[in-house]
Amino acid sequence: MDHRIQQIHRQALLPNKNNQTKNISQTSFQDVLSKVQDLSISKHAKERLTERKIMIDDKQWQQISEKVWEAKQKGITDSLVLTNDAALVVSATNNTVVTAMDRTEAASRIFTNINGTILLD
Repeated sequence: MDHRIQQIHRQALLPNKNNQTKNISQTSFQDVLSKVQDLSISKHAKERLTERKIMIDDKQWQQISEKVWEAKQKGITDSLVLTNDAALVVSATNNTVVTAMDRTEAASRIFTNINGTILLD
């Protein structure tokens, strides 16, 4: 066997000290999640939230965002999010609230073009 081939073969088999595990900066799951999951609200949904006087606090928006992100990981593209006070249609694909209504109004509606439902307390 040619000396050069033996040397290349040995180098391929031996671990390269330069390629051993390097110290990778750790990013917390929560940091990654908060960057990925910010929900936007469509103009239509903003109007509906305002005219129907639907109030959703920051904590609940965060919870909605997290659940929409989880749904997206399971293949959901469009979801109905039900809270105690509101019903939101959310595009998980775009991370966008498409429309909003209060729960009493939502009770008499048929929701189409959704493939998942998220229930929140």
